[in-house]
Amino acid sequence: MTTKWKQFSGQWTVTQAAQAKGAGTWPTLPGAPTIGTATAAFQSATVAFTAPANAGYPTTLSYTVTSSPGSITASGSASPITVTGLTNGTEYTFTVTATNDTGTGPASAASNAVTPGAVGYLYTWGTNDRGQLGLNKTTSQSTPLKVGTDNTWTSTGWVSNVTNKVLHAVKTGEMWWLGGDSENGQGGTGLNEFVSFQRSSPTQVGALSNWSQVGSIAESVLALKEDGTLWAWGRNFYGELGQNNKTSTSSPVQIGSLTTWAYIGPGAGNSYAIKTDGTLWWWGSGSNGSSGTNLGSNRQSSPVQIGSDTDWAKISTEGNNNGTIALKTDGTMWAWGGNSQGQLGLNKNTNVSSPTQIGALTTWAEIDRGQAENCHFAIKTDGTFWAWGYGSSGRLGNNTNNLLISSPVQIGALTNWRSVTEGEGTTLAIKTDNTLWNWGYVATTGNVSSPVQLGSDTDWYAVTNGGNNYAVSAIKGS
Repeated sequence: MTTKWKQFSGQWTVTQAAQAKGAGTWPTLPGAPTIGTATAAFQSATVAFTAPANAGYPTTLSYTVTSSPGSITASGSASPITVTGLTNGTEYTFTVTATNDTGTGPASAASNAVTPGAVGYLYTWGTNDRGQLGLNKTTSQSTPLKVGTDNTWTSTGWVSNVTNKVLHAVKTGEMWWLGGDSENGQGGTGLNEFVSFQRSSPTQVGALSNWSQVGSIAESVLALKEDGTLWAWGRNFYGELGQNNKTSTSSPVQIGSLTTWAYIGPGAGNSYAIKTDGTLWWWGSGSNGSSGTNLGSNRQSSPVQIGSDTDWAKISTEGNNNGTIALKTDGTMWAWGGNSQGQLGLNKNTNVSSPTQIGALTTWAEIDRGQAENCHFAIKTDGTFWAWGYGSSGRLGNNTNNLLISSPVQIGALTNWRSVTEGEGTTLAIKTDNTLWNWGYVATTGNVSSPVQLGSDTDWYAVTNGGNNYAVSAIKGS
């Protein structure tokens, strides 16, 4: 009996098999490709690789890239290959396999980790009387306009300065002052910015390229670098720059020498930050109990720890009465500071001078970013949206106006909200489908008391808001 092996079509005889092996045409699997660099984009990543040293036989190859987590795949005939359908904000690595007519070979090593949605185009809109939109003009805009052609913006400063309307953003680690009137040095360029120094197009702040977060309320700016150092510039009337003095500055100055800062929360005349160990810190004005330390209205010009807890995760404060809310890693939500409009969500309207838990739930996931004037917003782990405080202009989104709500109430019945930012009368939020929604004062229609979609695009990554009197900035995938 003649022994046979299966070939691509038909059967191999022993003689044919020996001849094929001798000629190098015996069917074999390809080797593993050599992984290259993965690069993130909006809901996608592009993965480079090198063909395997051994292509096997036949030598015509196709390739498949697979994500981890999710096992999302994309195929192609050559490097690079783009994987779509990824979740913004989720960290991924990728492997690559090669396939010929014989079959699929082993996978490559894993790629570098990337986070889709971390970069995109920058858009601005709103009031532009001082050039704060960075569009090289001073005409206000009621719809989003793209700032330049770069698609490497990573984060925006989540509030315009109250008086001088200065807006910042980060592009691949570079800090940029988009525009506005930098009367108190908050532009940060180190130039003569203490005499109404105005710009209407983006200007880089310094030459460093490792910035990660930036934000401001009032006329000082707080920023974080990728190396965990903390920086500030602008007005310093209350010690909010953390320099042990009250000297304003028009260039970034480091706050101490630590490299363990992880999250920033600038306030109106004060500042907050969370360290990598989960401790929470405050400095500047302590008015309305905003220090959270039971120190009354005392001022402090360098960071002071609030309590001894080591599980703080996020913090947000408003620009008017210093009402502050914060999340812990266990999903609880806490509040302190000014509370004249019930904005602390504690079912009362008296100030609170130390962190007090809002209710007993452990399912809070996100809090607002922005100048939340006399109100606050939060999102639960189930994607539901909640609001409380003073609802002028319909900004609470619950179909009412000028209504004071002193504890969280759900807005609508939807369960797909991802992030929220609030300004002076205007609220914007992004859903998990990456659509953008706004309510309160809406430039195109006036006051709106429930969420309405802004356009039809489905690739919004982040939005930050300075209110209807200031400016909005957002990052988008196209």
